[in-house]
Amino acid sequence: MEKLSADAIVVGAGLSGLVAATELADAGRKVIVVEQEPEQNFGGQAFWSLGGLFLVDSPEQRRLGIKDSRDLAWRDWQGTAGFDRNEDYWPRRWAEAYVDFAVGEKRSWLRAMGHRIFPIVGWAERGGASATSHGNSVPRFHITWGTGPGVVEPFERRARAAAEKGLIRFLWRHRVDRLTITNGSVTGVSGAILEDSDASRGMETSRVEVGDFELTGGAVIVASGGIGGNLDLVRQNWPERLGKPPQMMVSGVPKHVDGRMIGIAEEAGGRLINRDRMWHYTEGLKNWAPIWPNHGIRILPGPSSMWFDARGNRLPQPNYPGYDTLTSLQHIMSTGYDYSWFILNQSIIRKEFALSGSEQNPDFTGKSWKLVIRRALGKTAPAPVEAFKQHGEDFVIANSLPDLVAGMNRLAKSELLQVEKIDREIRARDGQIENRFSKDAQIMGIHNSRSYLGDKIGRTAKPHPILDPAHGPLIAVRLNILTRKTLGGLETDLEARVFDGRGDIIPGLYAVGEAAGFGGGGMHGYRALEGTFLGGCLFSGRAAGRSAARRVG
Repeated sequence: MEKLSADAIVVGAGLSGLVAATELADAGRKVIVVEQEPEQNFGGQAFWSLGGLFLVDSPEQRRLGIKDSRDLAWRDWQGTAGFDRNEDYWPRRWAEAYVDFAVGEKRSWLRAMGHRIFPIVGWAERGGASATSHGNSVPRFHITWGTGPGVVEPFERRARAAAEKGLIRFLWRHRVDRLTITNGSVTGVSGAILEDSDASRGMETSRVEVGDFELTGGAVIVASGGIGGNLDLVRQNWPERLGKPPQMMVSGVPKHVDGRMIGIAEEAGGRLINRDRMWHYTEGLKNWAPIWPNHGIRILPGPSSMWFDARGNRLPQPNYPGYDTLTSLQHIMSTGYDYSWFILNQSIIRKEFALSGSEQNPDFTGKSWKLVIRRALGKTAPAPVEAFKQHGEDFVIANSLPDLVAGMNRLAKSELLQVEKIDREIRARDGQIENRFSKDAQIMGIHNSRSYLGDKIGRTAKPHPILDPAHGPLIAVRLNILTRKTLGGLETDLEARVFDGRGDIIPGLYAVGEAAGFGGGGMHGYRALEGTFLGGCLFSGRAAGRSAARRVG
């Protein structure tokens, strides 16, 4: 039995755990970071991300003529979150505090650590309904120069420097199986030591046990992530409002993101709230070069692709690419099928398709301006997109619409799609594209997008008829449901301290990141504005580390 002690124990070496650990170390506290996966997974899910951060009234926005404010951002957040439950008290307080953080010191705090931002601000989750409902009124998606690894790097550097000083100790391949409770306080963790693994980052690892361990400390911070890699648990918590759970989903996170530690904290008395709130994407592709089981990649679409359900019906407003993720998910599941289709052409895919993830964006991840310019001006889509077009099983390419629809039916192993029906929809749309005026709401959105310089330069194709051969070939993409984020979690106060079922703080227990619904047990409410997941990890990890540092040592 391995027995160790420290001032604080952090369960999980992802972003929120690293932030908490480094804040504790900066205060002179000794920390043990315990992680069931091997060291190759340093940084957790943040490493795989595009590195998008929600900032408000930033210098990058102002340079692009974007007028943002704290009041506008908070109005957008409330319209998106839809807080309507008694247990939304702490999530709402976390949300307001986070918006203040995004307006205030978030950018300067990161910048002081060497973090940098790409100068073009993205416009995610545009809403498409009303000014008081879901969505970002203005572009707020700030991409980290270096993507996910660029977000992780400052904290990894700080953590490794603290380790050299003896303030942080990492225990890899240590799986926590239980929390230790002494006189009502959480005083440590115990579990199994797993055999060493040389598996690459994200790959499934062995669960063979080779020993036991027991750790004691003045605080335990749960930073173990969500449930997105556990499809059974996703289906178990799937809300009725989103329809029946999909029979087929692709996984946007590795298999070890299974919610196990959340269950352990709940068994120890922690209050888990909003477990039916979750964030899954509708534009998932099966990865042609998978790293983890059932590996899915998300398309980050521009606004021009036409979106059809499995029967060839065009999705209704506001279900356009990039507008309202969960409303689109709800509509798709109401059709009786768990997939849908984009139809577009080469001009659109070249300008508008990006893929989520650091590994799918070598230009931003590698900080290569040459590749960024090629993305904006090149004659083909970015190389990872072209690779999916060539190798991905969800793509159909043809020079005529009848051939395209025939290929879509072959891929779906059905005869649901009728070429005449789809042809009628596309030609009607194409007939609206000839001038700046239109009654088609999606085309209005395209013109709105191109009024923003950032989208006009790099994210929105010049309006043109989809069926114009000069912009061919035609492309269809089957879109699968992609699991991603857990929006509910362990209920916490603004110091990230966990409540029990009676509404009392459990002494010594903290929860951060996705395990806490990114703060409070679900600071996003029902929906997210994007760029807010990494930020929630940063904000909650910082709050927990600073609070624990005051209370231990």
